Amino acid sequence: MPEPSTSEEHVLTVPRSAASAAAQMLPDGLVAADAEGIVTSVNRRAEQILARPATKLVGHDIREVLPLETRNGESWWTLTDPWGGLRIRTGHREKLLQLPEGTELLVTAKYLRAGRAGPLGAVLLGLRDAEARRRAEHDHAALISTIAHELRSPLTGIKGFTSTLLRRWDQFTEEQRLTMLEAIDGDADRLTRLITDLLDVSRIDTGKLRIHEVPVPVRPMLTRHLERAVAAGRDTHGFSITVEDGADEVYADSDRLDQVISNLVENAFRHGENRVGLTAAPHVHGDDRGVVISVSDDGAGIPAEQRRAVFSRFWHGPSGTGTGLGLYIVKGIVEAHGGWTEIDDAPDGGAIVRVFFPGEPV
Repeated sequence: MPEPSTSEEHVLTVPRSAASAAAQMLPDGLVAADAEGIVTSVNRRAEQILARPATKLVGHDIREVLPLETRNGESWWTLTDPWGGLRIRTGHREKLLQLPEGTELLVTAKYLRAGRAGPLGAVLLGLRDAEARRRAEHDHAALISTIAHELRSPLTGIKGFTSTLLRRWDQFTEEQRLTMLEAIDGDADRLTRLITDLLDVSRIDTGKLRIHEVPVPVRPMLTRHLERAVAAGRDTHGFSITVEDGADEVYADSDRLDQVISNLVENAFRHGENRVGLTAAPHVHGDDRGVVISVSDDGAGIPAEQRRAVFSRFWHGPSGTGTGLGLYIVKGIVEAHGGWTEIDDAPDGGAIVRVFFPGEPV
Protein backbone atom coordinates (compact mmCIF):
# COMPACT_ATOMS: atom_id res chain seq x y z
CA MET A 1 0.00 0.00 0.00
CA PRO A 2 1.53 3.33 -0.98
CA GLU A 3 2.49 5.72 1.83
CA PRO A 4 0.49 8.94 2.01
CA SER A 5 2.26 11.95 0.59
CA THR A 6 3.90 14.10 3.25
CA SER A 7 3.15 17.17 1.15
CA GLU A 8 -0.58 16.54 1.19
CA GLU A 9 -2.49 19.34 2.94
CA HIS A 10 -5.19 18.42 5.41
CA VAL A 11 -7.82 21.11 5.88
CA LEU A 12 -10.21 20.98 8.84
CA THR A 13 -13.62 22.13 7.73
CA VAL A 14 -16.06 23.21 10.44
CA PRO A 15 -19.70 22.56 9.53
CA ARG A 16 -21.74 25.74 9.19
CA SER A 17 -24.19 24.51 11.82
CA ALA A 18 -21.34 24.09 14.33
CA ALA A 19 -19.98 27.56 13.52
CA SER A 20 -23.45 29.04 13.98
CA ALA A 21 -23.87 27.30 17.33
CA ALA A 22 -20.46 28.58 18.47
CA ALA A 23 -21.40 32.14 17.48
CA GLN A 24 -24.51 31.92 19.67
CA MET A 25 -22.31 31.11 22.67
CA LEU A 26 -20.15 34.22 22.34
CA PRO A 27 -20.51 36.86 25.10
CA ASP A 28 -20.13 39.60 22.46
CA GLY A 29 -22.39 40.43 19.56
CA LEU A 30 -21.37 39.08 16.15
CA VAL A 31 -22.71 40.25 12.79
CA ALA A 32 -21.44 38.68 9.55
CA ALA A 33 -21.86 40.01 6.00
CA ASP A 34 -20.79 38.52 2.67
CA ALA A 35 -18.58 39.99 -0.02
CA GLU A 36 -21.40 42.25 -1.22
CA GLY A 37 -22.13 43.56 2.27
CA ILE A 38 -25.34 41.56 2.74
CA VAL A 39 -25.86 40.42 6.34
CA THR A 40 -25.74 36.62 6.53
CA SER A 41 -25.90 35.95 10.27
CA VAL A 42 -26.53 37.68 13.61
CA ASN A 43 -26.07 36.01 16.99
CA ARG A 44 -28.39 36.45 19.98
CA ARG A 45 -26.07 38.81 21.84
CA ALA A 46 -26.01 41.16 18.83
CA GLU A 47 -29.83 41.12 18.79
CA GLN A 48 -29.82 42.16 22.47
CA ILE A 49 -27.25 44.90 22.00
CA LEU A 50 -28.97 46.34 18.93
CA ALA A 51 -32.47 45.73 20.32
CA ARG A 52 -33.45 44.36 16.90
CA PRO A 53 -34.32 40.81 15.81
CA ALA A 54 -32.06 39.01 13.35
CA THR A 55 -34.91 38.93 10.83
CA LYS A 56 -34.65 42.72 10.49
CA LEU A 57 -30.94 42.47 9.68
CA VAL A 58 -30.28 39.28 7.73
CA GLY A 59 -30.59 39.75 3.97
CA HIS A 60 -30.07 43.52 4.14
CA ASP A 61 -27.01 45.63 3.36
CA ILE A 62 -24.93 45.97 6.54
CA ARG A 63 -24.22 49.62 5.72
CA GLU A 64 -27.94 50.38 5.74
CA VAL A 65 -29.06 48.36 8.75
CA LEU A 66 -25.97 49.35 10.77
CA PRO A 67 -25.14 52.90 9.65
CA LEU A 68 -22.24 53.29 12.08
CA GLU A 69 -20.91 56.78 12.69
CA THR A 70 -17.94 58.34 14.48
CA ARG A 71 -18.56 60.76 17.34
CA ASN A 72 -18.22 63.56 14.78
CA GLY A 73 -21.15 62.18 12.80
CA GLU A 74 -19.05 60.87 9.91
CA SER A 75 -19.98 57.58 8.28
CA TRP A 76 -17.63 54.89 9.57
CA TRP A 77 -18.27 52.73 6.52
CA THR A 78 -17.19 55.58 4.20
CA LEU A 79 -14.01 56.13 6.20
CA THR A 80 -13.01 52.45 6.35
CA ASP A 81 -14.49 51.17 3.04
CA PRO A 82 -13.71 47.41 3.35
CA TRP A 83 -14.80 46.88 -0.27
CA GLY A 84 -12.90 49.61 -2.11
CA GLY A 85 -10.16 50.44 0.39
CA LEU A 86 -6.70 48.98 0.81
CA ARG A 87 -6.66 45.25 0.16
CA ILE A 88 -3.94 44.65 2.71
CA ARG A 89 -6.28 45.84 5.46
CA THR A 90 -7.63 42.92 7.50
CA GLY A 91 -9.77 44.76 10.02
CA HIS A 92 -9.87 47.42 12.72
CA ARG A 93 -9.27 47.41 16.44
CA GLU A 94 -12.06 48.16 18.88
CA LYS A 95 -13.47 51.65 18.43
CA LEU A 96 -16.30 53.56 20.07
CA LEU A 97 -18.94 54.26 17.40
CA GLN A 98 -22.60 55.20 17.43
CA LEU A 99 -25.79 54.73 15.47
CA PRO A 100 -27.77 57.76 14.21
CA GLU A 101 -30.20 57.54 17.15
CA GLY A 102 -27.28 57.91 19.57
CA THR A 103 -26.73 54.29 20.67
CA GLU A 104 -23.02 53.85 21.45
CA LEU A 105 -21.25 50.62 20.51
CA LEU A 106 -17.74 49.26 20.87
CA VAL A 107 -17.04 47.80 17.43
CA THR A 108 -14.25 45.50 16.24
CA ALA A 109 -14.02 44.65 12.53
CA LYS A 110 -12.41 41.67 10.79
CA TYR A 111 -12.14 41.40 6.99
CA LEU A 112 -11.82 37.89 5.56
CA ARG A 113 -9.90 37.86 2.30
CA ALA A 114 -8.92 35.15 -0.18
CA GLY A 115 -5.18 35.07 0.34
CA ARG A 116 -2.93 37.98 1.16
CA ALA A 117 -4.35 41.21 -0.28
CA GLY A 118 -7.02 39.15 -2.03
CA PRO A 119 -10.60 40.18 -2.73
CA LEU A 120 -12.93 40.63 0.22
CA GLY A 121 -14.84 37.47 1.13
CA ALA A 122 -16.72 38.52 4.27
CA VAL A 123 -16.97 41.18 6.97
CA LEU A 124 -17.28 40.26 10.65
CA LEU A 125 -18.29 42.85 13.24
CA GLY A 126 -17.81 42.24 16.95
CA LEU A 127 -20.17 44.38 19.06
CA ARG A 128 -20.06 45.31 22.73
CA ASP A 129 -22.38 47.44 24.77
CA ALA A 130 -20.61 50.70 25.69
CA GLU A 131 -22.24 50.80 29.14
CA ALA A 132 -19.10 49.46 30.81
CA ARG A 133 -17.06 52.19 29.12
CA ARG A 134 -19.54 54.81 30.30
CA ARG A 135 -19.32 53.51 33.87
CA ALA A 136 -15.53 53.70 33.71
CA GLU A 137 -15.71 57.28 32.40
CA HIS A 138 -18.14 58.12 35.20
CA ASP A 139 -15.70 56.71 37.76
CA HIS A 140 -12.86 58.71 36.25
CA ALA A 141 -14.96 61.86 36.37
CA ALA A 142 -15.82 61.17 40.01
CA LEU A 143 -12.14 60.68 40.79
CA ILE A 144 -11.21 63.95 39.11
CA SER A 145 -14.00 65.75 40.98
CA THR A 146 -12.82 64.28 44.28
CA ILE A 147 -9.22 65.26 43.60
CA ALA A 148 -10.20 68.80 42.66
CA HIS A 149 -12.38 69.21 45.75
CA GLU A 150 -9.81 67.78 48.16
CA LEU A 151 -6.92 69.75 46.66
CA ARG A 152 -8.76 73.06 46.63
CA SER A 153 -9.19 73.41 50.38
CA PRO A 154 -5.56 72.95 51.55
CA LEU A 155 -4.19 74.84 48.55
CA THR A 156 -6.49 77.76 49.34
CA GLY A 157 -5.21 77.77 52.93
CA ILE A 158 -1.56 77.58 51.88
CA LYS A 159 -1.97 80.33 49.30
CA GLY A 160 -3.89 82.57 51.69
CA PHE A 161 -1.43 82.32 54.56
CA THR A 162 1.71 82.60 52.41
CA SER A 163 0.35 85.64 50.54
CA THR A 164 -0.58 87.30 53.82
CA LEU A 165 2.81 86.63 55.37
CA LEU A 166 4.66 87.91 52.30
CA ARG A 167 2.69 91.16 52.22
CA ARG A 168 2.44 91.89 55.95
CA TRP A 169 5.27 89.98 57.62
CA ASP A 170 6.37 92.91 59.79
CA GLN A 171 2.82 93.56 61.03
CA PHE A 172 2.49 90.16 62.76
CA THR A 173 3.90 89.05 66.05
CA GLU A 174 6.17 86.02 66.28
CA GLU A 175 3.30 84.00 67.76
CA GLN A 176 0.95 84.94 64.90
CA ARG A 177 3.57 83.99 62.30
CA LEU A 178 4.11 80.65 64.01
CA THR A 179 0.35 79.96 64.01
CA MET A 180 0.07 80.63 60.29
CA LEU A 181 3.17 78.56 59.49
CA GLU A 182 1.71 75.65 61.49
CA ALA A 183 -1.51 75.96 59.46
CA ILE A 184 0.53 75.89 56.22
CA ASP A 185 2.42 72.83 57.47
CA GLY A 186 -0.85 71.06 58.31
CA ASP A 187 -2.35 71.80 54.89
CA ALA A 188 0.84 70.54 53.21
CA ASP A 189 0.47 67.28 55.18
CA ARG A 190 -3.11 66.95 53.92
CA LEU A 191 -1.90 67.33 50.34
CA THR A 192 0.81 64.73 50.90
CA ARG A 193 -1.70 62.24 52.32
CA LEU A 194 -4.09 62.79 49.42
CA ILE A 195 -1.37 62.27 46.82
CA THR A 196 -0.21 59.13 48.65
CA ASP A 197 -3.78 57.79 48.68
CA LEU A 198 -4.21 58.44 44.96
CA LEU A 199 -0.94 56.68 44.14
CA ASP A 200 -1.98 53.71 46.27
CA VAL A 201 -5.36 53.51 44.53
CA SER A 202 -3.54 53.43 41.20
CA ARG A 203 -1.22 50.65 42.40
CA ILE A 204 -4.13 48.62 43.77
CA ASP A 205 -6.15 48.99 40.56
CA THR A 206 -3.22 47.87 38.42
CA GLY A 207 -2.09 45.08 40.77
CA LYS A 208 1.29 46.77 41.36
CA LEU A 209 1.05 47.29 45.12
CA ARG A 210 4.24 45.83 46.55
CA ILE A 211 4.62 44.56 50.10
CA HIS A 212 7.67 43.42 52.07
CA GLU A 213 6.52 41.18 54.92
CA VAL A 214 8.46 40.93 58.17
CA PRO A 215 7.47 40.01 61.75
CA VAL A 216 5.95 43.15 63.31
CA PRO A 217 5.31 43.51 67.09
CA VAL A 218 1.62 44.35 67.46
CA ARG A 219 1.37 46.24 70.76
CA PRO A 220 4.00 48.91 69.92
CA MET A 221 2.26 49.44 66.57
CA LEU A 222 -1.15 49.97 68.20
CA THR A 223 0.31 52.13 70.99
CA ARG A 224 1.91 54.40 68.41
CA HIS A 225 -1.55 55.24 67.06
CA LEU A 226 -2.77 56.13 70.54
CA GLU A 227 0.20 58.49 70.90
CA ARG A 228 -0.60 60.07 67.53
CA ALA A 229 -4.20 60.63 68.59
CA VAL A 230 -2.99 62.34 71.77
CA ALA A 231 -0.56 64.52 69.80
CA ALA A 232 -3.39 65.49 67.44
CA GLY A 233 -5.42 66.74 70.39
CA ARG A 234 -8.10 64.06 70.25
CA ASP A 235 -10.04 62.98 73.31
CA THR A 236 -8.55 59.56 73.97
CA HIS A 237 -10.40 58.90 77.24
CA GLY A 238 -12.29 56.01 75.61
CA PHE A 239 -9.31 54.72 73.61
CA SER A 240 -8.45 51.11 74.49
CA ILE A 241 -5.84 48.60 73.29
CA THR A 242 -6.12 44.83 73.77
CA VAL A 243 -3.57 42.29 72.52
CA GLU A 244 -4.54 38.68 73.25
CA ASP A 245 -2.10 35.85 73.80
CA GLY A 246 -0.86 34.49 70.50
CA ALA A 247 -1.33 37.81 68.70
CA ASP A 248 1.83 39.58 69.87
CA GLU A 249 3.32 39.50 66.40
CA VAL A 250 1.91 39.79 62.89
CA TYR A 251 3.65 38.98 59.63
CA ALA A 252 3.16 42.05 57.44
CA ASP A 253 4.70 45.00 55.67
CA SER A 254 5.32 47.35 58.59
CA ASP A 255 4.60 50.58 56.69
CA ARG A 256 1.48 49.16 55.04
CA LEU A 257 0.19 47.77 58.34
CA ASP A 258 0.68 51.20 59.89
CA GLN A 259 -1.27 52.71 56.99
CA VAL A 260 -4.13 50.23 57.47
CA ILE A 261 -4.45 50.93 61.20
CA SER A 262 -4.12 54.68 60.64
CA ASN A 263 -7.00 54.69 58.15
CA LEU A 264 -9.19 52.54 60.42
CA VAL A 265 -8.50 54.65 63.52
CA GLU A 266 -9.15 57.89 61.63
CA ASN A 267 -12.39 56.40 60.31
CA ALA A 268 -13.42 55.34 63.83
CA PHE A 269 -12.78 58.84 65.23
CA ARG A 270 -14.69 60.41 62.35
CA HIS A 271 -17.81 58.28 62.74
CA GLY A 272 -17.72 57.48 66.46
CA GLU A 273 -18.57 59.43 69.60
CA ASN A 274 -16.09 58.79 72.41
CA ARG A 275 -14.82 55.20 72.31
CA VAL A 276 -12.31 53.67 69.93
CA GLY A 277 -11.10 50.13 70.59
CA LEU A 278 -8.11 48.39 69.05
CA THR A 279 -7.89 44.63 69.46
CA ALA A 280 -5.48 42.00 68.14
CA ALA A 281 -6.48 38.34 68.45
CA PRO A 282 -5.16 35.04 67.05
CA HIS A 283 -7.35 33.54 64.34
CA VAL A 284 -7.56 29.89 63.38
CA HIS A 285 -10.34 28.75 61.07
CA GLY A 286 -9.75 25.99 58.55
CA ASP A 287 -6.77 27.04 56.45
CA ASP A 288 -6.87 30.60 57.85
CA ARG A 289 -4.19 30.98 60.51
CA GLY A 290 -2.93 34.38 61.54
CA VAL A 291 -3.95 37.52 63.42
CA VAL A 292 -7.14 39.57 63.23
CA ILE A 293 -6.83 43.27 64.10
CA SER A 294 -10.14 44.95 64.94
CA VAL A 295 -10.98 48.63 65.24
CA SER A 296 -14.36 49.53 66.76
CA ASP A 297 -16.23 52.76 67.44
CA ASP A 298 -19.42 53.76 69.24
CA GLY A 299 -21.06 55.66 66.41
CA ALA A 300 -24.27 54.96 64.51
CA GLY A 301 -22.84 51.86 62.81
CA ILE A 302 -23.24 50.76 59.21
CA PRO A 303 -26.57 49.31 58.01
CA ALA A 304 -26.23 45.71 56.81
CA GLU A 305 -27.36 46.57 53.28
CA GLN A 306 -24.54 49.14 52.92
CA ARG A 307 -21.66 47.03 54.19
CA ARG A 308 -20.84 45.58 50.80
CA ALA A 309 -20.17 49.10 49.50
CA VAL A 310 -18.07 50.25 52.45
CA PHE A 311 -14.79 49.04 50.95
CA SER A 312 -15.48 50.47 47.50
CA ARG A 313 -14.01 53.68 46.14
CA PHE A 314 -15.64 56.99 47.14
CA TRP A 315 -17.80 55.49 49.88
CA HIS A 316 -18.74 58.09 52.49
CA GLY A 317 -20.43 57.55 55.81
CA PRO A 318 -23.11 59.81 57.31
CA SER A 319 -20.54 62.57 57.93
CA GLY A 320 -19.83 62.85 54.19
CA THR A 321 -16.24 63.91 54.94
CA GLY A 322 -12.95 62.56 53.63
CA THR A 323 -11.98 61.33 50.18
CA GLY A 324 -13.89 58.05 50.40
CA LEU A 325 -10.69 56.17 49.52
CA GLY A 326 -9.47 55.09 52.97
CA LEU A 327 -11.32 51.79 53.35
CA TYR A 328 -10.76 50.94 49.68
CA ILE A 329 -7.03 51.26 50.29
CA VAL A 330 -7.32 49.20 53.50
CA LYS A 331 -8.99 46.38 51.58
CA GLY A 332 -6.40 46.52 48.80
CA ILE A 333 -3.44 46.40 51.21
CA VAL A 334 -4.89 43.56 53.29
CA GLU A 335 -5.73 41.47 50.22
CA ALA A 336 -2.22 42.05 48.89
CA HIS A 337 -1.07 40.29 52.09
CA GLY A 338 -3.42 37.40 51.33
CA GLY A 339 -5.89 38.48 54.03
CA TRP A 340 -9.50 39.62 54.18
CA THR A 341 -11.60 42.45 55.56
CA GLU A 342 -15.08 42.56 57.06
CA ILE A 343 -17.36 44.97 58.90
CA ASP A 344 -19.90 44.14 61.58
CA ASP A 345 -21.83 45.58 64.51
CA ALA A 346 -19.59 46.37 67.48
CA PRO A 347 -20.58 44.61 70.74
CA ASP A 348 -21.35 47.93 72.46
CA GLY A 349 -22.92 49.62 69.43
CA GLY A 350 -21.30 51.29 66.46
CA ALA A 351 -19.21 49.48 63.86
CA ILE A 352 -16.23 47.17 64.04
CA VAL A 353 -13.85 46.58 61.15
CA ARG A 354 -11.74 43.42 61.18
CA VAL A 355 -8.67 42.80 59.04
CA PHE A 356 -6.99 39.40 58.86
CA PHE A 357 -3.28 38.92 58.21
CA PRO A 358 -2.07 35.37 57.51
CA GLY A 359 0.58 33.82 59.74
CA GLU A 360 2.77 33.10 56.72
CA PRO A 361 3.91 35.37 53.86
CA VAL A 362 2.06 35.36 50.56
